[in-house]
Amino acid sequence: MTQHLTKLVYFAWVRERIGRPEEDVALPAEVETVGDLLLWLKGRGEEYENALQYPDVIRVAINHEHVDHREKIASAREIALFPPMTGG
Repeated sequence: MTQHLTKLVYFAWVRERIGRPEEDVALPAEVETVGDLLLWLKGRGEEYENALQYPDVIRVAINHEHVDHREKIASAREIALFPPMTGG
């Protein structure tokens, strides 16, 4: 059985700190919500820990739709992580 890969896309300083624009990952079964994902990513290395030091400020979109951190990931094809938006 092939594992489902989810595309993670990083924007702005999240991208700069992680050091890549995107990646395809096989999420572990225990990663069920956006909050779980952010916690799991923080444990993947120093660059992720730096980028996600304050996970509460990270905005997330699943399949191009902005979601809450309690949102279930289910079979998301793409998850985008953004820093807080500023400006007008």
